[in-house]
Amino acid sequence: MRRLLVGHEVRTAFEQGWSALSNGTLLARAAEQFDVFVTVDQNVQYQQNLKALPLPVIMLVVQDNRFETLAPLAPAVLDLLDRPLPREVIRVEVPPPKAP
Repeated sequence: MRRLLVGHEVRTAFEQGWSALSNGTLLARAAEQFDVFVTVDQNVQYQQNLKALPLPVIMLVVQDNRFETLAPLAPAVLDLLDRPLPREVIRVEVPPPKAP
């Protein structure tokens, strides 16, 4: 996803040394350094108090995190990153195929 989100700083939890953190702690740490948290973890919406999120969370609704799977979501994510976002979970899904 990093190469698709041109103009934005993209860091992974692994790069930050946060791989072992629980989602709550992870989001709190991310809020200290970043404006938005992007994840493929579908469980984040159930594990957190959504009224008390420390930053906006963009949840990518995908089957896996391969580049080919994530690439179609990049335009929607870029659109979201270019505007102020509320501190809530924002779902981004693969667009449905266009009708012939």
